[in-house]
Amino acid sequence: MDSILFFQQIVNGLSLGSMYALIAVGYTMVYGVLRLINFAHGDIMMVGAYIALLLINCLSPFINTTLLDNHYVLAIFIVALIASMIFSSLVGVIIDKIAYKPLRKAPRISLLITAIGISFFLQNLFNMIFTSTEQQFPVPPIFEKMVTLGKVSMTLGSLLVPLVTLLVMFIVLILLYKSKYGIAIRALAFDIQTVNLMGINANRIIAIVFALGSALAALAGIFWSSNYYSVYPTMGTLVGLKAFAAAVLGGIGSVVGAVLGGLIIGLTEVMVVAFFPDLSGFKDAFAFIFLVFILLFRPTGILGINFEKSRF
Repeated sequence: MDSILFFQQIVNGLSLGSMYALIAVGYTMVYGVLRLINFAHGDIMMVGAYIALLLINCLSPFINTTLLDNHYVLAIFIVALIASMIFSSLVGVIIDKIAYKPLRKAPRISLLITAIGISFFLQNLFNMIFTSTEQQFPVPPIFEKMVTLGKVSMTLGSLLVPLVTLLVMFIVLILLYKSKYGIAIRALAFDIQTVNLMGINANRIIAIVFALGSALAALAGIFWSSNYYSVYPTMGTLVGLKAFAAAVLGGIGSVVGAVLGGLIIGLTEVMVVAFFPDLSGFKDAFAFIFLVFILLFRPTGILGINFEKSRF
């Protein structure tokens, strides 16, 4: 493999890993606060992608077709992206209120089974509404514009995903460490009962965590659909599992660890295909094998959190 192709694969791996990272941040925040593995989180990604698809299809006829190759398409995409993130945030809050809140004091296994049940419910609901047929996701032409850095060529979309992910990570860290809501989230992660006694509405803070994580999952779903041009009801299943693996690999409970784990999983997946094309059918397995290998030497993950001393 020559150096140009190698760096091209690096860019592809960072782009893929960034999408895993956005979902992994939601996993790690919910786990950090509630010790809950929210297996429905990957399906929120699917919900966000479908909502964006519907909005783009609904808004496009109102724009003059002769202008669709210009900035109007990008404007429609951005409006759909923002609306999808808001709607997905509401879905995350509703799921918490209906499914998880009544089980706050129940055994952890009850919450886990409920999360799996919510995942199947969302998949079957969207399968019933949209059928299982893959639908093409319209991508703004500007996302497919080729950008050259040195001798490495890439689409603007693949370059944009890692940059947005890094920006999102910094925003989340600022929220956690510089805002009163962030302080409340980190305090809640230590002791919900004590936070309630101090006059803080714990359920409201938990709802904020679900809203933030769901918005990031929707963003990842839109990026995923923009890169792979399709949307279907089960698209979040395997992607969600890989994002969970990324959160565990980086150190579940750590936002930076979730992003790092996502990038590592993405790079591993892409590089296996690049160096061993005959094993491309096993690329998903290699991501999880790498996770097991790391956990043998670092059981808490690369940036594992000591939950008795710190959060996120």
